[in-house]
Amino acid sequence: MSESFFPATASRVARSEPWLVLLVGTLALVAIPLWLGYLGLSWDAVNHHIYLGWTAEHPRFDRDYLAASYQGYQFPYLYWPVYKLAMAGVTGATAGVVLALLHATAVPAVWMIARNCIPGEDLFAAGMRALAVLLAFMSGLVLSLFETTSNDLLASIPLLWAYAFGLRPLAVPQASPLRCAIVSGLFAGVAVAFKLSNGPLALMLPLLWVWSRGTPTQRVVRSAVAGLCLLASYFVVYGYWGWQLWAHYGNPIYPLYDGAFAFLRDAVGWHR
Repeated sequence: MSESFFPATASRVARSEPWLVLLVGTLALVAIPLWLGYLGLSWDAVNHHIYLGWTAEHPRFDRDYLAASYQGYQFPYLYWPVYKLAMAGVTGATAGVVLALLHATAVPAVWMIARNCIPGEDLFAAGMRALAVLLAFMSGLVLSLFETTSNDLLASIPLLWAYAFGLRPLAVPQASPLRCAIVSGLFAGVAVAFKLSNGPLALMLPLLWVWSRGTPTQRVVRSAVAGLCLLASYFVVYGYWGWQLWAHYGNPIYPLYDGAFAFLRDAVGWHR
């Protein structure tokens, strides 16, 4: 009986493992604001978090100048949930739960990375993956993000998915390296659009795209296609905000590298 019980249990755990990890992880993240009973407002929230959410819903380029210093020109749409929750007058615990549910989309990505690094269908491997996911969220830096309005964790989630799919062909023989690289590139472009500081981390992804199996030509072509997907998703997600910045300031990533865009402004006859 014991010989048949453990293989059957391991098989059931293997089938339900990702859903169990997602369920437990989501409940754990939601429990944080419920236990605290509030959502903290940092100086950044008072300075520009709410203002950026307001800008996302009602652009204010013709009304304000440096209302929240240069931070008011960041990609604003990730701050819209915080702004909307504040305007709705919900309690801090409720706002924290909503944001925790958004943050919970990081859990399956982290589990996929753990699955790629710790293969195996037995209970021991499943337990090690669960511990890996737990450790990923147990650092003081990550935990501190669940009691504030900062969007750093939210902006990093697409990058986690990019790495999860970039690693997948290395651990799953039946996974298509080209398809995984394309999905990885699409997620990476979204991550860079969310936060430009994700760019240096995204630059490491081509190593995974080239590392996957295939001939040298296949690896180069795959990396090039994934890179084009990264650029495409970046322009799709960031394009509208970048166009607004260009229309008002002649710089789609204003105020960064403003001098570098002076030549382009002069070339098209754009004067501020």
